[in-house]
Amino acid sequence: MSEWRSLLRKALANSSIVANFFCLLHITNTYLWSPLLVYGESMLPTLNLSGDVLVVEHFSHRLERVRPGDVVLVRSPSDPTRMITKRIVAMAGDTITFLPHPAATERSRTIQVPKGHIWIQGDNMYASTDSRHYGPVPYGLIQGKVFLRVWPPHGFGSVGQ
Repeated sequence: MSEWRSLLRKALANSSIVANFFCLLHITNTYLWSPLLVYGESMLPTLNLSGDVLVVEHFSHRLERVRPGDVVLVRSPSDPTRMITKRIVAMAGDTITFLPHPAATERSRTIQVPKGHIWIQGDNMYASTDSRHYGPVPYGLIQGKVFLRVWPPHGFGSVGQ
């Protein structure tokens, strides 16, 4: 009987360690940093078409320390189940002039980014759905700021501005 109690105590101790590990993992992924696989053509040539593994930190945007030129992870305004990676081009109060669609013959438009919003665009303007399509994005949709590329090895380092 004491042998069963001993085994039960060990199992409970191990499950406590596992639970603590998952709590720490959750806090790290939500509030500090997390890995992210990004692929597609919207951020060419900054990011690879075949995919990059990036590290995203989750505190700069909470401290309002993102600025134009930063690559950010944003919840898609057109599909909240998707995350997108784009570059901040303008902040609240900035005036931006853009072509609604780069291949079209439309005239350029100029708007002022409203308070509490940002203007994001992909580096590959011909293959990116971004603020030119859905307008200024609420600041609250920012989920993190990309600060490091870890894969592929030849691209290891910061994601340039």
